[in-house]
Amino acid sequence: MKTPKTSLIDFAVNRSKWVAFGLLAIMVFFAMFFPNMTMDTDPENMLEPTEPVRVFHNAAKKRFDLSDTIVVGVIKDNDPHGVFNPRTLAHVFELTRFAKTLRYEDPKHPGKTTGVIEVDMVAPSMVDHMRQAGPGTIAFEWLMRRPPTTEAEALAVRDKALSNPLLVGQMVSADGKALCLYLPLTDKLLSYDVYTALREKIREFGDAEDWHIAGLPVAEGAIGVEMFSEMVIASPLAMVLIFGMLYAMFRRWSMVILPMLIATATVVATLGAMIALGLPVHILSSMLPIFLMSISICDAIHVLSEFFDVYTAEKGRKESIKEVMNTLFMPMFYTSLTTAAGFFSFVTTDIPPARVFGAFVGVGVMFAWIITILFVPAYIMLLPERTLRDFGMAAHRGGRDSWLTRLLHRLGEIACQRSKVVLAVFLACTALSVWGMSQIAINDNYAKRFAVGHPIREADTALNRHFGGTYTASLVLDAKKGEEVFKRPDVLNYMAAMQTWLERNRYIGKSTSLADIVRKVHQELVDGRPENYRIPPTEGAVAECVMQYQQSHKPHDIWHFVTPEFDSANIFMQFQSGDSTRTEAAVKAIQSYIENNKPPVALSCQFAGLHYINYIFQGKMFWGMLGSLAGSYIIVLVMMTVLFRSVAWGFLCMIPMTLTIMFMYGALGFLGLDYDMPVAVLGAISLGIAVDFAIHFLERSRQITSQTGSWEKAAPRMFGEPARAISRNVIIIAFGFLPMLVAALVPYKTTGILLFSILIISGVVTLVLLPALLTVGRRWFFRARRFSTQGDAGASHDRPALVTVGIGAAKGGAADDAGRE
Repeated sequence: MKTPKTSLIDFAVNRSKWVAFGLLAIMVFFAMFFPNMTMDTDPENMLEPTEPVRVFHNAAKKRFDLSDTIVVGVIKDNDPHGVFNPRTLAHVFELTRFAKTLRYEDPKHPGKTTGVIEVDMVAPSMVDHMRQAGPGTIAFEWLMRRPPTTEAEALAVRDKALSNPLLVGQMVSADGKALCLYLPLTDKLLSYDVYTALREKIREFGDAEDWHIAGLPVAEGAIGVEMFSEMVIASPLAMVLIFGMLYAMFRRWSMVILPMLIATATVVATLGAMIALGLPVHILSSMLPIFLMSISICDAIHVLSEFFDVYTAEKGRKESIKEVMNTLFMPMFYTSLTTAAGFFSFVTTDIPPARVFGAFVGVGVMFAWIITILFVPAYIMLLPERTLRDFGMAAHRGGRDSWLTRLLHRLGEIACQRSKVVLAVFLACTALSVWGMSQIAINDNYAKRFAVGHPIREADTALNRHFGGTYTASLVLDAKKGEEVFKRPDVLNYMAAMQTWLERNRYIGKSTSLADIVRKVHQELVDGRPENYRIPPTEGAVAECVMQYQQSHKPHDIWHFVTPEFDSANIFMQFQSGDSTRTEAAVKAIQSYIENNKPPVALSCQFAGLHYINYIFQGKMFWGMLGSLAGSYIIVLVMMTVLFRSVAWGFLCMIPMTLTIMFMYGALGFLGLDYDMPVAVLGAISLGIAVDFAIHFLERSRQITSQTGSWEKAAPRMFGEPARAISRNVIIIAFGFLPMLVAALVPYKTTGILLFSILIISGVVTLVLLPALLTVGRRWFFRARRFSTQGDAGASHDRPALVTVGIGAAKGGAADDAGRE
């Protein structure tokens, strides 16, 4: 009687041309959608549009007319006067004029332009110098109306800039060695276009100064653009190396093309389906091809490995491939199902791109399984018979064992002879991993996503060394509606004291608020002396300071720090590090300060800014991914229990996955590396791959034990073809993704290193720890009533034999199984 399994296999074998044509049609159909691909490089979309922090961020931007800003810095350490020389200031002036022209057609509003907001730019030629014009009056003049032509004029610009605390640490460094321009944008998605244009302009200035371009919008924009370009380079490199390693294993171009076809078809169909549904390709989705390639070729390699081992000319390809597919059908089904379950668990997170990514990787995994079941037999049947001449292990019968076969036999001997030592070693490693995991820091930093030496990373380091910080956030203080509390001297003094405390304790690099503007105007109104840089004693005097400031060239600037009703104020904070841990420390410090130092009036505080949004996202990402990983762990455990019809075997199957995750995270803790988005996502793939190997090993162990009557007899055969198939997968995929280390972006390097580590760890745990556990617990795991052959089941369990004897004695006799690669 035919089962669904045999019907599928027979259809693939007997209707091979139809299967091939169907797969081609599917690829062509989904490839047609690729021209409609849209990119989403906005990191804000990692959060729901209705997420409270995102809603408040957008409301605060509107309330205070805030914009995302690019920071352009110039440094001249080798000049005694720093950047304040005629040549450098001329370049600064020229670049400022050029930045004003960076406007682009607005595709959403025909006839309008978008780009750099000229009126809000900060540059020496676009900020005021305040000075006393007479008793009780202030004169506002441009700090640098035109480029200085003499050294004395350049130094005069420096002295004026350094006399203004609002500019020191923001536009000019305290030592005069560096200077910054701030270019606000109408839309942060233009940051990469502006960045590219600025770099081209700066090249005209030569190498006399060190120019840098930084700011979170630049880092986010560059990541979004460069991840897609890196994907185009890294994915083909990985495929080429995998292709070469497959050829080294199987020695047939016609055979090694097969896994590549399956990987390509899986990626094209899955990505095409996502595009067809109108979903944009997000930064996270750009890694979808890498994940699908690594997963989709696993089953194909298992099939090829088994086919290589069982094929003989006498048996023929049809019977050989049917035997292989019947043997591997259920293990491949369950490995695909458990891997897909791991990724489907992402749909429970609060991160929209992660939900899309998980759903489509899960769909892609199951699609890869269907292709493997149908297309692999069809492809084998379409090959001319002559292409299989001298193919397979039988063609090398009697030859010397390969290095892989000898290594696996040795591993088998170690795992079974020294099973208790193996368990002790893994127990010690587990204990160390637990300690390492306790040292992990949940942190992300956009600048650190670029490799050392990348211009953006160098800019981040250089500018944050000289200035208050290129990362910004806003602390919004709200009073009761309609009350002009931010004209009150005691409230402004409270704000100034909190700012001073935060800067002194290095929670932030610099801050600017209405209190700073009022203090500077008051200083110049009195006599310009430093001791009068303070808040005036009355509300009327504060109002006078505000009115005087509104006589400047940029009177609207004050509304970036307070609302016209004076019931809401913005403290603009600068951070010298992009680490989300630093943001967390600042947020907690502010909350603690307000709790321990009650303000003069009731004030509520909230945070806004891209830097703060990234911090919130990190928390959601960590707990969301941890929750999905825990959920998928339970789902996979239940599935394994059902598959093996045993809770004990279900837990046994979970050991490689558990230890792989623990060892990986433990190593991160030991090395002081951060838990960030790539690491979180790769936790899911470790679940899929480790379970894949465990299912194949344990299912084949049960099958062979049922055939031989005991684990002692099954062990040598397990370190033949089954172990070879697993080890081939480990070697090919692990080394196949090392080309990702040449990428310029750290997430790709991290993905390459972690994929390599995941595969090696899960392979070692599967091939060393599992047989050791089966050896120690063989009486419990292999019970006579469930794992026996007719006639000798009872004997095999009544008279236990050393597994080491089985491995050693069977080495020669099992040559047909394990020694002819």
